[in-house]
Amino acid sequence: MIAHLRGTVAGVAPDGAVIEVGGVGMRVQCTPGTLATLRPGESAQVATALVVREDSLTLFGFASEDERNVFELLQTASGVGPRLALAMLAVHSPDALRRAVSAEDLRTLTMVPGIGQKGAQRIVLELKDRLGPPGDAALPGTRPAARVPSWRDQVESGLVNLGWQPRDVDRAIAALEEEGVIGADGEEVNVATVLRAALRKLSKPQR
Repeated sequence: MIAHLRGTVAGVAPDGAVIEVGGVGMRVQCTPGTLATLRPGESAQVATALVVREDSLTLFGFASEDERNVFELLQTASGVGPRLALAMLAVHSPDALRRAVSAEDLRTLTMVPGIGQKGAQRIVLELKDRLGPPGDAALPGTRPAARVPSWRDQVESGLVNLGWQPRDVDRAIAALEEEGVIGADGEEVNVATVLRAALRKLSKPQR
């Protein structure tokens, strides 16, 4: 198993990054929060999980070992595959997921696209005694997760990393807010959705 990658960030895209290790570019799929910590041309280390399928090998990258371990534990619940587990970590931090599961907070879990009421109930039932409590008592052998940036910080950092100017990024986010794409409650913002919408807006020719 590939436990982590350490190398130079060769490129960053909305859904992942390429990290060059020993002359080989390794593509890793990441959450927006993890992507916000990566800078092209700089060295970086990400914890990784390799998902093996009959027709593919997909490497997922995370800002911390704790995030990677939660990603793997989430997939032990019925109906949760790697894509949905990554979406859960894109919307909520590991500790936020621990709190939601331990408190049986179905509303928080259903904020993740792809999780309905029944799915949230199943996740709580199957993972309540496995994810562990939030905070310092997280999974044994893991480092405490770093503070999770706000959705705005994640979107801005991701777009700036892609080469957009901060002033243009701010205008794009403001336009999305005016159009109602971004809700008033920041807790419910789907960072990946906003990132894609902002990219579409930034890519349109200016009149």
